[in-house]
Amino acid sequence: MLAKTVLSLGLWLQFAAGQNAPERGLQPSISNSEGDLLFLLDSSGSVSYYEFSRVKKFMWDLVQPFTFGPKDVQTSIIHISTTPTMEFPFDRYLSSGTLQQAIRDTQQLMGDTNTGKALSYAKEKLFSDEAGARPDVPKVLVWVTDGFSTDDISEPMQLLKDMGVTVFIVSTGRGNYLELSAAASQPPEKHLHFVDVDDLPIITKELRDAILDVIQANRLHAVDITSSSFRLTWPKLLSQESDYYTLEYAPIDDLARKRTKQVSGAHTSLLLSNLAPETTYEVALIPESNVHYFPPQTTRVTTLAEEISPAQVFISESAPHSFHVSWAPTLDSVIGYQILYGPLPGNSVKLLEVDGKSNSTVVENLAPNTTYLVTVTAVYKSGKEKSLSAKACTQEEGSKVRHLRFEDMGPNTLKASWDPADGKVLGYRVRCRRQTGPSSVLSVSPQIHSVLLTDLASGTTNKVCVKPVYKNQAGKGLCRMAHVQPATEAQGYKHRQRA
Repeated sequence: MLAKTVLSLGLWLQFAAGQNAPERGLQPSISNSEGDLLFLLDSSGSVSYYEFSRVKKFMWDLVQPFTFGPKDVQTSIIHISTTPTMEFPFDRYLSSGTLQQAIRDTQQLMGDTNTGKALSYAKEKLFSDEAGARPDVPKVLVWVTDGFSTDDISEPMQLLKDMGVTVFIVSTGRGNYLELSAAASQPPEKHLHFVDVDDLPIITKELRDAILDVIQANRLHAVDITSSSFRLTWPKLLSQESDYYTLEYAPIDDLARKRTKQVSGAHTSLLLSNLAPETTYEVALIPESNVHYFPPQTTRVTTLAEEISPAQVFISESAPHSFHVSWAPTLDSVIGYQILYGPLPGNSVKLLEVDGKSNSTVVENLAPNTTYLVTVTAVYKSGKEKSLSAKACTQEEGSKVRHLRFEDMGPNTLKASWDPADGKVLGYRVRCRRQTGPSSVLSVSPQIHSVLLTDLASGTTNKVCVKPVYKNQAGKGLCRMAHVQPATEAQGYKHRQRA
């Protein structure tokens, strides 16, 4: 019953291959763009000081080439915290110099990660004259997240997209791919990025170009393209209450199947649905006004290939006796999923069955420190089946580093020590993410339970993580923040565990 398997481990790490190199130096100025760009910045206690400072630099690098002004690009920041806060309104900083300084001066608020509340707040501000937003320009939201939220984001995010906001998401942590790909504008390949905070420069140009596709589009164009729909957007042209738009669209190889829709002159977007997959449509926007003549605008849009499920399989939350399996997308045409799993090597296979509306399940009663082959099969209403496989590894029993501590060893040097992890440890990987200066990674033998961390700048806070390495995978790591006191203070150290 097993179909041909395709290993899909790490599909969400799309940035790891084929990306552009980081940009260097000042970028050429970009004009002829107009839009309100809002950064949704994770300012909660789940983000370290180092990560927060790296994200601020990324934001400035992203917008540095833009021309700012009331007829160009305007930018604002909303903090994600216990209570959302706007750092400054859109129309306050209208030059590169003042905006750069404002981003540098932005301070972390700490608190809870109430992203849903921040999204609802953003919906108000993106269309508020009081916040300096403009009514007739493209709206772009860039959400930079460590992948964690304490409240629901799906409903407020969908409301934003329904109002014509283009949503880009940059996850610097272990975010849920299924949740974030649903939250971002479509397709996720263009609007969703997973990247380590130290590697943000890798995606800067690609993300900026995608934003430009939105704010430079001053004619009829399509966004959120899927296999059966796309959203048309256009600049506001009509002003009279009696004015309206006529939209005509048809497949280019069968123009006789033309369909027509009419919307009021207040509209600047319209969702077209129930379309054929992999089909190019000829679309015409005809402004109808009794006062002015506006020439029709036309465009061609090709829908995506028909979705199949599962197209992606993900393994997460691995433990000694269980792991979590999820897949995407979920389709109405699927009546159920079968999950086959068994150890490698071996011939023992077990079966789980879930309904067609589910996109995940937990596989339990497994052997520790074992590699499993997991195959997810979608059973369609038509009787067809589609399968996709991935490998999963259970954790070693007690595979966690404990009691990470620091000892002052002199100027700019700390000694990091830890209690050994259980099981057959092959070694330890120690990563030091410095607040200033390059990060470093050390690998030591299983008998070594301490390392010296050097070249730590005075007065800085540095993130140190220790992770055990086993035969099949890494174990659970432990991270702490190590504070190096300024040179003028008494020698010593402070450390705190990340909230």
